[in-house]
Amino acid sequence: MAISSSSPAVAARCAFARAGVGAVASQNVTDPRLGPVALELMEQGLSAGDAVHRIRQQTAHIEYRQVLAIDAQGRTATYSGSHVLGNWNEARGENVASGGNLLDNDRVPAAVVSAFEASDGHLGDRLITAMRAALLAGGEAGPVHSAGLLLVDTVAWPVADLRCDWTEDCPIEALATAWDVYRPQLDDYVRRALDPSAAPSYGVPGDA
Repeated sequence: MAISSSSPAVAARCAFARAGVGAVASQNVTDPRLGPVALELMEQGLSAGDAVHRIRQQTAHIEYRQVLAIDAQGRTATYSGSHVLGNWNEARGENVASGGNLLDNDRVPAAVVSAFEASDGHLGDRLITAMRAALLAGGEAGPVHSAGLLLVDTVAWPVADLRCDWTEDCPIEALATAWDVYRPQLDDYVRRALDPSAAPSYGVPGDA
């Protein structure tokens, strides 16, 4: 998943994903507890829609929350409470869900979905493309300052967890630069964890 905000360190509080299970965004007036709860429900076999429905039934102050989920089968669900801040909207497509609040206009989530569906290549590239499309569509009503990209695959840990926690420049472009550096090394970092003897050297001092 990918996320950006005018608030600092948005990915640290709002982005959650688990290999073989799905991904969740818990945003707006954020309750970071909701991400792990939704992932646990999906790991128990609930669909994204059923997991979000269960959270709506069982969570206090849910009217302040915005929750988006996608499960391992690509099924998506979104919820935005009655007290979500500012101009907000949601959009869903094939294997993609988007939602935002304090938006410049209500077309931004649809622009994210359209850009993602029209893209190809590595999932990280597609998410960066979708984030750039959000900016072009108007993005947040004010400047964004933080962004994050979180990817899971077949191992138990995130294969990419990249963040720009604060910048006065564009955090999405900072994130894109970090992704361009990280992407060619992603598989090798997994290989280093699973079989260090098969891992390549990057030629840094002290690395034979």
